[in-house]
Amino acid sequence: MRHELNIWVVGGDLRQARLAQLLAEDGHSVHTFALGEPDGPDVIAEAELLRLDKADCVVLPLTISNEKGLLNAPLSAEECPLTSVLDRVSSRQFLCGGRVDRETEELARARGLTIHDYFAREELAIANAVPTAEGAVQLAMEHLPITIHGAKVLVIGFGRVGRLTAQRFQALGARVSVAARKYDQLAWAQAMGFGGEHLSHLRGWLCSYDLVVNTVPNRILGREELEDVKPDCLILDLASKPGGVDLAAAGELGLTVVWALALPGKVAPVTAGAAIKDTIYNMLREAGL
Repeated sequence: MRHELNIWVVGGDLRQARLAQLLAEDGHSVHTFALGEPDGPDVIAEAELLRLDKADCVVLPLTISNEKGLLNAPLSAEECPLTSVLDRVSSRQFLCGGRVDRETEELARARGLTIHDYFAREELAIANAVPTAEGAVQLAMEHLPITIHGAKVLVIGFGRVGRLTAQRFQALGARVSVAARKYDQLAWAQAMGFGGEHLSHLRGWLCSYDLVVNTVPNRILGREELEDVKPDCLILDLASKPGGVDLAAAGELGLTVVWALALPGKVAPVTAGAAIKDTIYNMLREAGL
C-alpha cells in the first residue's frame, strides 16, 4: 500500500469520524463529507463533493444508506442522496462501504462501480465481536436487578459473538449455558466449561434463566419459547435484522427485550473505527494500492 493516499470518508457515525482521524494520523490526505466537524486539524471537512473525483479511496459508511436511498449520515444536518455520491466516483477509484445491500450494489453496478464490502471481511467481524460482547455485559448490568455473578445466563448461538459473550459472562461469575444448532459448536461450548443444549430443544427449557442473550439473526424465540421465560428475565437480542425475538409476543407477555443493534459503534466507536481502518488497509494491499 502506498504511504500517502487521498482518502475521502463520506457519511457515517462516530466510527467513521474516528476512522478519518486515524487515517490522517497515518499521513494520508483525508477529506470528509457529511460527517460533521472533524476531530483533528489534519482532516479536511468538505461542504461539497466537487473534489471527490481526486480521491484514491472513497469510504462509505456502515450501513451505506437508509430505506429512502439517502446516504447514512447521522452526524450531518443535510440529507444527501446516495446517487449524488456514486455519480462522482469512477471505476479507477477504490470504493468501499459496510453491509452493501442489493439495491446499493445495483446502483453502483449501473455506474460501472464495484463497492468492496469491508463489513463482510472476517477480520472485521472478529474485531467487532469484542465490543459487542462487552456491550452485552454493559446492558445486562444496566437492566438486571441482580449481579452478573451467580446469574443464570443462556447464550443462543456460538459463533464469533456468542463465544466471546459467553466467555465474558463466565469470567464475571455467571453460570453460563449455550444453545447452538451445530454439534461441533456444542462440543466446543462444553469443552470450555459451558452447559449446552441443541436449539431444537429450547421449548420447555428456558424457565430458569435470569438473562437470555440471542446472537442468531433468525426467529429463535417465538411465542412458544417466550411463554417459558420467567417474567423478570432480561432478553438481549444482539442479532442483526430481522433479529431473533418475536417482539410483539414478548410485549404481550410483559417481557423485557433489548434489541441491541450496532453495539460496536455505540459502546466503543474509537475501537470500532480502528478496526475498520485496519480492514480497509488489508483490502487496499490486496488491491495493490
